[in-house]
Amino acid sequence: MDSAYLTGLKKSLVGDEAARFVFLCNFEVEHAWARNYVGLPRPALESAPETVRRMEELGALLAGGSDLLCLSRLLDPGFRRYAEDLGFRLPAELVVDGAAGSGTSERILADPAALRRLGELADGRTYLMPMGTSAAEQKIAEATGLPLAVPDSDTAERVNGKIYGRRLVDRLGLRPVPGTCCETVESLAEAVESRLANGIPVIVKESYGVSGKGLVVLDSRKKADRLLRMVRQRAARTGSDAVHVVVEQFLDKKSDLNYQFTVDRAGAVRFDFVKQAVTAGGVHLGHVMPPELGEHHLAELRAAAELIGGALFDDGFSGVVGVDAILGADDTLYPALEINARLNMSSYQGPATERFLRPGTSALAKHYPLRLAAPVTFAEVREALGGLLDPGPAGPEVLITCFGTVNAEAGRTPPFDGRLYTLLFAPDRAGLAALDERVSAALETLTGGRR
Repeated sequence: MDSAYLTGLKKSLVGDEAARFVFLCNFEVEHAWARNYVGLPRPALESAPETVRRMEELGALLAGGSDLLCLSRLLDPGFRRYAEDLGFRLPAELVVDGAAGSGTSERILADPAALRRLGELADGRTYLMPMGTSAAEQKIAEATGLPLAVPDSDTAERVNGKIYGRRLVDRLGLRPVPGTCCETVESLAEAVESRLANGIPVIVKESYGVSGKGLVVLDSRKKADRLLRMVRQRAARTGSDAVHVVVEQFLDKKSDLNYQFTVDRAGAVRFDFVKQAVTAGGVHLGHVMPPELGEHHLAELRAAAELIGGALFDDGFSGVVGVDAILGADDTLYPALEINARLNMSSYQGPATERFLRPGTSALAKHYPLRLAAPVTFAEVREALGGLLDPGPAGPEVLITCFGTVNAEAGRTPPFDGRLYTLLFAPDRAGLAALDERVSAALETLTGGRR
């Protein structure tokens, strides 16, 4: 039986909890959206690294037994057996070959057989379900006759910009992180100068920046002058003073939060969950559940979700929305730092937490970096983690949620960097911390201590 999380998602998005979804987990979608906007000066936008593309395999534990998951590589057979033995009903797989560096959506569009296979599924109850819709996924829907379960590419791109998000927060009267939207070089210079003059560090973020990239922290006059000089030089070279960024005050905080809600096709908003985010240098590393958050702050997030969801619906959007929030050091809640109107990392954890996170206990979603001298098999990972993976009567202490990212960069000159995506379960936060240390130590048998 599929998870209640998945059937609820289908009911909200297409009005049919028994619908079949064709999942396209295009984690690189921000790269496509960003191409139409001017960000910070840096080398030409590169394609997403192979590790990011292989994160599409996280969709295996979200999809159900009647669904289809589009992939650039087959799921590892050992991982598939492991997940099925734990009770997950995994989807069928459509694997599409293609040029190195190309995403799965581009591979499908270049493969007549794949388009034909998807077209054969168009029965009125099968929908294309991308993580986020760009022009490529829109073309797949049009070429195959599969309707999108989420809005079209123009809508998705419009509502996912950070400039759009800040203006929406202002329009709704929510408490904003102090900052400014900038669409010209001089407006950027003015925003940076005014805050640095008061000794306030700022973060400059591209409107369509990818997590951990497309942002810079300016905590000194030297850094600010260097950035503004590069921006002005580019404007002189291109003849355009356009830039699409937000400048935000660097806040002292207790925690980063992430909450998710779903806007159905009638505009109703369902609050799904809130988690405490684990980040470093702007890069998302994982989530802790449940968050350390008082009832009054939870109520404030729920109220914000209703307002944001209603406004997004009025702007033509329905679907899953993940919002980043900040709890300040003084307990002030900033309920909408960023609005991501698409599936998020947390979205893929729903069925697993439903199955294994028991009331009163805690969970940590985390990926472990692996510096590897050679590819490792799933069996070797299982052996390294040993009894931590044993299900037991209460479920496993550690659940592997994605294995394909471990060897994704194996074509590079060794050592190469891999990632193992996991969910950890323990009675409380202290138990999670101890378990995290045990997992890290166990995985050193694969890396030989390389970092």
